[in-house]
Amino acid sequence: MRRMLLSLFALAFCAAAVLPAHANDHLVVKTDRGKVRGKLSADGQVRVFLGIPYAAPPVGELRWQPPQAAQKWHGVRDATNWGDRCVQTHPFDDMLFRDPGQSENCLNLNVWAPAKHKGKLPVLVWIYGGGFTGGATSEPRQDGVHLAHKDVIVVSMNYRLGIFGFYVSPGLVAESSHHAAGNYGLMDQTAALRWVKKNIKRFGGDPNKVTIFGESAGSLSVAAQMASPLAQGLFVRAIGESGGIFTRPRSEYKTLAEREKIDSAFAREVLGTSDLTKLRAMSWQDILAKLQAHQGRAPFWPDIDGRFLPENEEQIYAEGKQAHVPLLAGWNRDEPWAGVPREPVRITPQSFRAMAQQEFGPRAGEFLKLFPANTQAETDRSAIDLAGAKFITYSTWVWLQAQLKTGDAPVYRYHFMRPSPADKFHPAGSGAFHSDEIEYVFGTLNSRRGARWQPADYALSEQMQTYWTNFAKTGNPNGAGLPQWPQYDARDGYQTMNLDAQSEAKPAAHEARWEFLRSVWEGKQE
Repeated sequence: MRRMLLSLFALAFCAAAVLPAHANDHLVVKTDRGKVRGKLSADGQVRVFLGIPYAAPPVGELRWQPPQAAQKWHGVRDATNWGDRCVQTHPFDDMLFRDPGQSENCLNLNVWAPAKHKGKLPVLVWIYGGGFTGGATSEPRQDGVHLAHKDVIVVSMNYRLGIFGFYVSPGLVAESSHHAAGNYGLMDQTAALRWVKKNIKRFGGDPNKVTIFGESAGSLSVAAQMASPLAQGLFVRAIGESGGIFTRPRSEYKTLAEREKIDSAFAREVLGTSDLTKLRAMSWQDILAKLQAHQGRAPFWPDIDGRFLPENEEQIYAEGKQAHVPLLAGWNRDEPWAGVPREPVRITPQSFRAMAQQEFGPRAGEFLKLFPANTQAETDRSAIDLAGAKFITYSTWVWLQAQLKTGDAPVYRYHFMRPSPADKFHPAGSGAFHSDEIEYVFGTLNSRRGARWQPADYALSEQMQTYWTNFAKTGNPNGAGLPQWPQYDARDGYQTMNLDAQSEAKPAAHEARWEFLRSVWEGKQE
């Protein structure tokens, strides 16, 4: 009898141990492909799910194809470790990864969800930057755990990069039922958004309250997702940090026909063939080795493919065909890392004025009134601002203006002003450089190696997290205890929130600069 009781007790104990894992365990979530088991954050407040496949591995015949559905799995899949990052030739020096390594089997995403909140939460879906050549979700500065403490769910996805994400060839066009090629990395992002639409409710999220946000190439991606008919209805708000899909000052987004010629010639020169069958038979390691030996920047960028982007991006916005959703966007004060004053040959007032004459000709005097160079300090500032405009700030401004004109939804603009402390990768005097705001937005200041943060930095980070999550919740960044952030429009002087130790909204300071550059650069394009 005693032995029987012990056996029954053991069976009951085992049943009690198994049931939560399959029924009541909040760390196990059933997705449309199968169950996943996550983990709790260090403080126990956030459920963390890492490396969930949202599409099939794009290998073999699926290389250079739109993302396909992931295979279903049986049992409970472990989701406590980062998935592989996508193959890349040019990760930047300050990109620090926590994943196992790179591979083509990289179409995975991550979810951070508050552990104790019940009900439908707004969702923030992050798209990392890196020039469409580098980046991954596993970077510590982009960890979603801190934002998730603000009663939102955070999602981030890996997407194909470089030649694997944006290659175009006549063979790819011929085999496409849409007669389109390229933009596979952008379509990966859209596939991840579809996954969110299908599955995020099971993590406690509201599939009808999704905000996409990204930085640099991630911000360009946000603008592209807004423009694409393939992504319509998958998100209701958008945030862009330093980057627009438009002129920079010339469009990087070439037509399909142009890219067929450019990419095929590159493949023959660098990879030894443009034959699609042979290219698909090559290992990613061989392709990567040949690209790295080439050393030059590969010409792989989004294109006007006729499907994801059915026409020129500026035309899409001009015709009001983009997503009509609230937009919050802006840039950092010193986008080109304030490197201009440290060039081997420093720009002087004389050389800057000579450059103005050469570049702007009879309009040089007008340019120099807007970008003055009467002293060395003025010259340094104007040179940084012009370099930033050519790099990324002008394109962001054009995006804001386009959405303001035809978007039929509120627009908010920011200017990130806080100079960064020196760290391992950025020397003193780098200012508010490109990507500097990421740690503030994610609440991950302590992930930056060697930086000595001040109380004002932590306060600004808290403020920005609140602005961003308020916007995700309501489409308006404002809330109790925050400096008022007016909408951006001409009627009120294009009010811009200057994010700094003392954040405040002011009329935009340099609208005349942007109008001048548009008149010059768009005139050149014509």
